[in-house]
Amino acid sequence: MTARLECSGLRVAGRSMRLCVFVLCLLPHFGWAVSYKQGDPVILYVNKVGPYHNPQETYHYYTLPVCRPKEVRHKALSLGEVLDGDRMAESLYNIRFKENTERQTLCKLTLSEKEVDQLREAVEELYYFEFVLDDIPIWGFVGYMEESGFLPHSHKVGLWTHLDFNIEYNGDSVIFANVSVKDVKPEPLEEGGAGHGAGVGSGGLSITHTYSVRWFESTLPHSRRAERLRDYSFFPKTLEIHWLSIINSLVLVVLLLGFVIIILMRVLKNDFARYNVEEDGGCDDLDQGDNGWKIIHTDVFRFPPYKSLLCAVLGVGAQFLTLATGIIVMALLGMFNVHRHGAINSAAIVLYALTSCVSGYCSCSFYTQIQGQRWVWNIILTSALFSAPLFFTWSVVNSVHWWSGSTQALPATTVLLLLGAWVLVGFPLTVIGGIVGKNRAGNFQAPCRTRNIPRQIPQQPWYKHTAVHMAIGGFLPFSAISVELYYIFATAWGREHYTLYGILLCVFAILLSVGACISVALTYFLLSGEDYRWWWRSVLSTGSTGIFIFVYSLFYYHNRSNMSGLVQSVEFFGYSLLTAFVFSLMLGTVSFWASLAFIRYIYRSLKMD
Repeated sequence: MTARLECSGLRVAGRSMRLCVFVLCLLPHFGWAVSYKQGDPVILYVNKVGPYHNPQETYHYYTLPVCRPKEVRHKALSLGEVLDGDRMAESLYNIRFKENTERQTLCKLTLSEKEVDQLREAVEELYYFEFVLDDIPIWGFVGYMEESGFLPHSHKVGLWTHLDFNIEYNGDSVIFANVSVKDVKPEPLEEGGAGHGAGVGSGGLSITHTYSVRWFESTLPHSRRAERLRDYSFFPKTLEIHWLSIINSLVLVVLLLGFVIIILMRVLKNDFARYNVEEDGGCDDLDQGDNGWKIIHTDVFRFPPYKSLLCAVLGVGAQFLTLATGIIVMALLGMFNVHRHGAINSAAIVLYALTSCVSGYCSCSFYTQIQGQRWVWNIILTSALFSAPLFFTWSVVNSVHWWSGSTQALPATTVLLLLGAWVLVGFPLTVIGGIVGKNRAGNFQAPCRTRNIPRQIPQQPWYKHTAVHMAIGGFLPFSAISVELYYIFATAWGREHYTLYGILLCVFAILLSVGACISVALTYFLLSGEDYRWWWRSVLSTGSTGIFIFVYSLFYYHNRSNMSGLVQSVEFFGYSLLTAFVFSLMLGTVSFWASLAFIRYIYRSLKMD
């Protein structure tokens, strides 16, 4: 018996070890500073190209007819970098630490007519390229286009064949790098144009690619080199706009809290004074001739329909609240600086897998409390509530990327890795959390007993209908984050790096506070009309904020961005819909628990007075 127990323990330990190794494979690579000596080679990786206005439509740099080595060697990438569409490969650029180079020849190419047309089309679509040097992204345009005049119309297209690399260093480390084409003339690509330094023959266009490297000493230490990239950010130098939005949101929160605490509590005080006229009367012996929220005390805790779905929404919402808080805290700790490609993507996947136990526990625990019987089905529904829409959306988006040849299409190995993360980590943790929640669930704490026969609900005025409550409950939380939402969208669908995580934490707290306050107010108005169907109404009231966020994404796409094309549009609208769904789950969860706590408070106070 002892031997069998020891063997079982070894097997469990082995599985745990393999699970830990698997999770570590998903974590982003947090590298230390690379030290160089005078003359050491500094590898420049070419990464991707794509239309400037479609940041998610990217292709491998070597899909263009450019200088490339005979054997392309790719860099080993982390999961987050692959999800970001990175496909880094070594280039022909020979850059050595602190050694300047002037007009070095990279290669000579003879382009066919088809290749010239491909480059011309790339320049006309404003293609940009991304290089990476010592984890520092370097951006530049592939070519130059000029439109002038009406009659006669002039259309000039040129290719940048010379790049000037400006690299800053401090001691033995690289601080910053960029590329410049100042004082450089582009090679004309318009039909019939003979370019500067280019020979046009019957076989095509002959061009010579060159580059220069200049090193500049910097006083900025390596630990602060991320500040150099922030200097080029589109965020304002002073945070006046952000602080104005924060102040506006804080005023909204104060007004809502004042409404809930002062006005609502005064109304409740009058209700308590009117309802508790008999000191010895219990909760079930109140005068049935009264009206308002007191008279439905025997129905207000009647369990709702679709209990399993409601609990699944609450469980997944709690999971995303935990995940969002974890991401923001990790960002405040400095784990996501601008030089760690895809770090947020990797961290989000790991946290989503690990927090699956939260969704299973919350969902199955509350499902057991409200006398749910099919707990196995509840766990399955909880696990699939978000993962199923995510898989469907990803399948459509990835298929479009694969069809267009974009680097955003995930390789088969990455797909298997993500599937393994869900099968081996996410789903088992959901099951374990559900079992623990079921076994540890107590009784539902209801201050009043529920009668067998439900009370008839009187006809409600139009301003108490579900659609009106959803409009009010969704608009107010959305208005609290509308200003910051622009910067988040501009970051997620652009090439900028979000760095204002302190402000993001404030906005996140304000969003949850506004959602809880407006939910309590709307729930009180609902109960005062003798309508006890508050369970789903509380989830939908502020959960409708997701609808406003998706409508804002439509506005952003048409009025605040220049995105176009099938590839970019499918990804934008697909993942915007998923984002709105996540916000609905989070705010619906906060709204429900705030309403439940409020209802328990007023009926417990009514019974105890």
